[in-house]
Amino acid sequence: MFHPITIPFGCVMLFNVIDLKEGVTVSDVELVLGEMCNVVKNNYGDDNGGFIGGQVYQNAGFVSKEGTLDNDTTGEKRINQSMGDLVIVTYWNSFDQHEKSHADKLFNEHFSKLADFCDETFEVGYEMLWQGVPEEE
Repeated sequence: MFHPITIPFGCVMLFNVIDLKEGVTVSDVELVLGEMCNVVKNNYGDDNGGFIGGQVYQNAGFVSKEGTLDNDTTGEKRINQSMGDLVIVTYWNSFDQHEKSHADKLFNEHFSKLADFCDETFEVGYEMLWQGVPEEE
């Protein structure tokens, strides 16, 4: 469950922003979120399903001044308007496989339980252009 993942070059990444309703905490959604992630991992992880791996992050409220090009040097505008409370990052062989899995009844049963705790979710897809690790000397 907490193993490192290897991301092959050429895959696609989906970045799902989760904005929890006022008063809902991460603890309130942990079980529902875990069950949904297990459904994806256990049912869509073969060549037909296309799921490679994923990660869930909680917003830490930190914005890099060095990595942000914006007149709002505090970064608060971006955090409050678009970053949500959680993000789910998933890697897939293709966008089509992602969409097919997320249209499936089994996935939707679990995602709808998470959605009950949310004001908003949105998911954006990215194609990989580069990846790398430090080179050994």
